[in-house]
Amino acid sequence: MLLGADDVRRAISRIAHEIVERDRDLSKLAIVGIRSRGDVLAQRLRDAIRSNDNASVPLGSLDITLYRDDLTQIGYAPIVRESALDFSVDDKVVVLVDDVLFTGRTIRAAMDALVDYGRPRAIRLAVLVDRGHRELPIRADFVGKNVPTKASDDVRVHLTEVDGRDEVELIVRERVNA
Repeated sequence: MLLGADDVRRAISRIAHEIVERDRDLSKLAIVGIRSRGDVLAQRLRDAIRSNDNASVPLGSLDITLYRDDLTQIGYAPIVRESALDFSVDDKVVVLVDDVLFTGRTIRAAMDALVDYGRPRAIRLAVLVDRGHRELPIRADFVGKNVPTKASDDVRVHLTEVDGRDEVELIVRERVNA
């Protein structure tokens, strides 16, 4: 196990503090999570900021299914969930939240989806785990834990709201050479 429940809680608390330290004008801040675990983490970050700084920050969620560059590989009937952004992103500093940063392709799709809603002043990225192996020039501004992995490994994030427990595990898979 890479992170237990206390580690996840501490990482979220630290990221919330780092977000506020970087962008002190909380009236210009918005938090947007990528479905399906990024939106849970985004809500926790928003709640931590509210608790720590007594500030109400807009919260949204994005479904990026139709923006993915591997849509044809997913299957014939991908599940599209609703995006929920009931505020303007124009001139906001939007913190995009995801559970794991890997190749960067999910984040690229999320940025494409986000700018369909308007023109943010800036987009920042917060992730619980950065596992490396970027295929696109994308980096996280706020990271809970950097984990060196092999490309064949799998990092699984479990959150209480979705999975009944908070933990992050590394599944090591040996690449089979044919």
